[in-house]
Amino acid sequence: MIISQADARRIALAAQGFDRPPPPRVTAAHVRKVADRTGLIQIDSVNVLARAHYLPLFSRLGRYDRALLERAAWGPKPHRQFFEYWAHEASLLPLELHPLLRWRMARAERGEIGYAALRRFATEHRSEADAVLARIAAEGPLTAADFENGTSRSGWWEWSDVKHALEWLFWSGRITTATRRGSFARVYDLPERVLPPAVLAMPTPSVAEAQRALIERSARALGIATAAELRDYFRLKPVEADHAIADLVEDQVLVPVRVDGCSQKVWLHRDAAVPRRVRGAALLAPFDPLIWERGRTERLFGFRYRIEIYVPQAQRTHGYYVLPFLMDEALVARVDLKADRQAGALLAKRITFEPGAPDDTLPRLQVELERMAQWLGLSDVRVGDIIRPA
Repeated sequence: MIISQADARRIALAAQGFDRPPPPRVTAAHVRKVADRTGLIQIDSVNVLARAHYLPLFSRLGRYDRALLERAAWGPKPHRQFFEYWAHEASLLPLELHPLLRWRMARAERGEIGYAALRRFATEHRSEADAVLARIAAEGPLTAADFENGTSRSGWWEWSDVKHALEWLFWSGRITTATRRGSFARVYDLPERVLPPAVLAMPTPSVAEAQRALIERSARALGIATAAELRDYFRLKPVEADHAIADLVEDQVLVPVRVDGCSQKVWLHRDAAVPRRVRGAALLAPFDPLIWERGRTERLFGFRYRIEIYVPQAQRTHGYYVLPFLMDEALVARVDLKADRQAGALLAKRITFEPGAPDDTLPRLQVELERMAQWLGLSDVRVGDIIRPA
């Protein structure tokens, strides 16, 4: 089967929920539906605009009450819909994915994954990690900062050791995030005190079954993708994913296709929608799953995108926190955004138009900027430089 570039873009947009208008009133069910569709929501603490996990919901649903996400992620146990774990980086995931990631937790518990300072808590420093776990069990939810300004009662470690021990316990599934506090610090607790009992009672699939299920979810969320992109969604290695891709192809869940102009093998999920057209507009977070795989973004949309947070200011091309602007079926501009909360203003410090951006790009972008400002509780939108291609 041969698919045009235009259809490949429409498939990708529909898979991510951009083929439908925002609801007039956003409910908890809408939030859950987006998470089910995307499979996960990547967490990032940078708050120059809004923390990144809030933005994919805004891009798809429009103005919504952020408390809906917070309640589902960190609220009381009976209302909890998500849990935190390492999936595509740190992520919020629907609770039913917990069994599908227990194999990763088990590998961390055995010290088979993670950086060196983390792995040592599975071996030579396990007793110290157990002491941290025992303190959480006895005292209840704790942050890293609660560990006596960085030292344990045994007095053996430095501040970094506390954080590494907690991170290993988190990777291994022995603790989880109860809530977030202050400047977004994780509050750790035992899974049985945070997650609904029905989730912990769910049977654990075999490693192969879990990896197959993750790849199938990746394929649903992407619609159309290469093998590398299917693996990247949940950060699977080839040895963890390629058998799953082969099984899904054999079962005709994944259909091999060829996309015009693409030399790579591409797989289409059998249930992927192919809309005749996609209409709408959205500002996309740097960590939105539509665009987080930069090579795919460039291949599908002809849009080369790199986040420049860590680039020295003088060397930045487009700005510090730049959001691509999706209009209908194309990425047509990039906007360097900042929420100036003290001044009550959303600052579009620089708007850079892509070559071929339609004439109505700016007015439609201004509508989205006004919508975002209202969502963030800001009373004004201030536009700085506007850069158009020569």
